Amino acid sequence: MRVLLTSFAMDAHFNGSVPLAWALRAAGHEVRVASQPSLTGSITAAGLTAVPVGADPGLDEMVKGVGDSVLSHHADQSLDPDAPGQLTPAFLKGWDTMMTATFFTLINDDPMVDELVAFARAWEPDLILWEPFTFAGAVAAKVTGAAHARLLSFPDMFLSMRRAFLTQLGPGPRGTDGERGPHTEDSVGQWLQWTLGRYGVPFDEEAVTGQWSVDQVPRSFRAPSDRPTVGMRYVPYNGPVPAVVPDWLRVPPTRPRVCVTLGLTARTSEFPNAVPVDLVLEAIEGLDIEVVATLDAEQRALLSRVPDNVRLVDHVPLHALLPTCAAVVHHGGAGTWSTALVEGVPQIAMGWIWDAIERARRQQELGAGLHLPSHEVTVEGLRSRLVRLLDEPSFASAAARLRAEARSDPTPAQVVPVLERLTARHRAHARRRPGGASTPCVS
Repeated sequence: MRVLLTSFAMDAHFNGSVPLAWALRAAGHEVRVASQPSLTGSITAAGLTAVPVGADPGLDEMVKGVGDSVLSHHADQSLDPDAPGQLTPAFLKGWDTMMTATFFTLINDDPMVDELVAFARAWEPDLILWEPFTFAGAVAAKVTGAAHARLLSFPDMFLSMRRAFLTQLGPGPRGTDGERGPHTEDSVGQWLQWTLGRYGVPFDEEAVTGQWSVDQVPRSFRAPSDRPTVGMRYVPYNGPVPAVVPDWLRVPPTRPRVCVTLGLTARTSEFPNAVPVDLVLEAIEGLDIEVVATLDAEQRALLSRVPDNVRLVDHVPLHALLPTCAAVVHHGGAGTWSTALVEGVPQIAMGWIWDAIERARRQQELGAGLHLPSHEVTVEGLRSRLVRLLDEPSFASAAARLRAEARSDPTPAQVVPVLERLTARHRAHARRRPGGASTPCVS
């Protein structure tokens, strides 16, 4: 079958799709990856075939123009719909409006959507797998009748929040065809209704949820959902940087080894990072540990001094480094968090925004790590947590349990036959409808 993957142009959101794309290719399927032009190098470096569509979304310019206020509104804000008093109607409406205006419509602008639809019409994919914020993939699928699914690399807080938001709004109006449309205050729904309407296709919630989801998050971290879900093991992929095991990594450490990483996104974008590098190294100074800190030249320039127990490296594959580590201290990013989880390493996650907060909090609830919220990012706040993480064996035991859980999910190769069956079922269902447009089909 022909499979089209699509993600907006950010490596951190694309990287999670690479192992499944490889698995599909290895099974003999044709695979294309569509995104804005700036992601082309990352796609081809992964050994995949790129389809540039639209123009680059200018996320850095948006952050610069709107300022930190677009993010501070969500700083340390729980997105758990079950947390009492957290997701108020005012917050949810503000989130819906702000994210649609400054993010969703930016990364799925009209030229990107139009060119993706044009390619899908010409190439005729059987299945479109889309990164959960790249709604252009759902639009292209609904226009062409392809089966389509979201590919999740992080807990599905977006859909949980949307469900809470729609519940508070109540039902939307019915159109002349009897189908229920988006509420007039539903910015995401209104935008997708207008976008699909340009192609003569009606909006329904499937444009937001997909026909099903492929979820790489272990069961203990999955948000409750009434949508069909295919669980899949997370397989680490570090992106288009050199994946080389250095000589020093081939020798077992003589002291507990701790990895410190701030992720790759902070190196390549204007997205603000809430983790001061100097503070992190000051917090570990004097501890009887070996620290490996992955910092590029710009990040190193921010250091006033480097403690004797710190090894600075520009890059080392996390899936090679973390199995040798007793702990990892990181910025809260999904790729770093997922890699540490599948390698069974206790974590200190400085999650301060969006789903990073929920990952870090849930990790702490399960006893496999500790959360360091932004208002507690101090030398003492980090140092005390790290000492506790290294001293108490329960953290390593809990991390090992989560590792076993994560690795119990099917691999990308084992998921491919499931996707083949679901695609055939949805495609057959679509062909039975006049005009061939897709319709929800619960697996």
